Amino acid sequence: MIQAPGKTRQEIMKKASRFTLVLLIISITAFPALGDDETDFIVPDYGYTVDYYRSYGEPVLKASVTGNPEFSRGETANLQIKIANKGVIDGFKRLNVNQAGISDANEEMLAKAEMEEEKECTTAKNINAVLVSGTEYIEVKSASNIQNVEELETGYTANIQYTIKIDSDTPAGNYELLLPVSYDYQANVRTATGEIINLGLTDMEYTIDYDTKEETLRIPISIKSEPKFEVTEVSGNLKQGESRVINVTYMNTREEVAQDATARIIIMTPLSTQKSMVRLGDIGPGESRTASFEIASAREATVKNYGIDSEIKYVDKDGETSFSNNLKVHVPLEATEKKISITGIAIILIILIALYQIVNMYRKRNRNNDETAPGDENE
Repeated sequence: MIQAPGKTRQEIMKKASRFTLVLLIISITAFPALGDDETDFIVPDYGYTVDYYRSYGEPVLKASVTGNPEFSRGETANLQIKIANKGVIDGFKRLNVNQAGISDANEEMLAKAEMEEEKECTTAKNINAVLVSGTEYIEVKSASNIQNVEELETGYTANIQYTIKIDSDTPAGNYELLLPVSYDYQANVRTATGEIINLGLTDMEYTIDYDTKEETLRIPISIKSEPKFEVTEVSGNLKQGESRVINVTYMNTREEVAQDATARIIIMTPLSTQKSMVRLGDIGPGESRTASFEIASAREATVKNYGIDSEIKYVDKDGETSFSNNLKVHVPLEATEKKISITGIAIILIILIALYQIVNMYRKRNRNNDETAPGDENE
């Protein structure tokens, strides 16, 4: 949880404001209450102003999501946040001050005019807001993280926008985003006296003190409960030039029933299939279903493990057709056993017959040579 800074910073700012008034002259950017144009001006000290009224009230900012605060896992969404100012004035206190040389009627008129100016105390100015995620499952994109609202009067709203990314493994349920904001608001109005002319300030009617407030607003959102699937088992393998049946088991690992579920595989060359979709029926939380796909492999397919894309189409609890994330099915492909073809066998037989004929011819020749050879000399 992000906490706003303590009172130390506010006390320092108040002391700095008093020190500025004592110095009398300092250049700052005028707030709207001092005029429509932004000019450098002289800040008169308390001797040139009187304080007729003190108001009791300040801005009260609330924040909420515009539209449906429910999101899905894996979604990147534009989060629209509405900031509302619900500040109220609890009352006014008339201070016991009087200007010398002014009639009671005129002074009362000046006091009432100051009181009207005091009603601006509930207006928040220069609102700076930064969205913070308190969980690792939700990421706030930094490009849109700093938002500003120039002015927000009480009773009005302003819209700001952030981009969030929700992790695909986010558990369903309620979450809270934090919105630290800082803004300025009118702390006190003082009426200028006639003596202010001596400073050369003829058009100044009031001086205004501003305070800065820092706080953290809370943004509740929820992550939709829905089925989530995993491939838990794959049985079977592929073989070059053959069709084989591959069994794929899918499990619903989340909270909701997937109604009328259908499994589909996406096959690319060198693999092919005649039927890429298998109906699984309803799959409840923690339940599994097995789909059988007949997949053919080309004879020249490379021997390796193939990652086949698959997905589950189903009907969710709202009756809408939904699709799972991509689910990889890993299947090994084996080489075809080497077999001798008929032609090869015929060639081998021809070679064997030829060898036989040659050997047989050689034997006959040797036998004939033996029969025609001359007899022994003794005969």
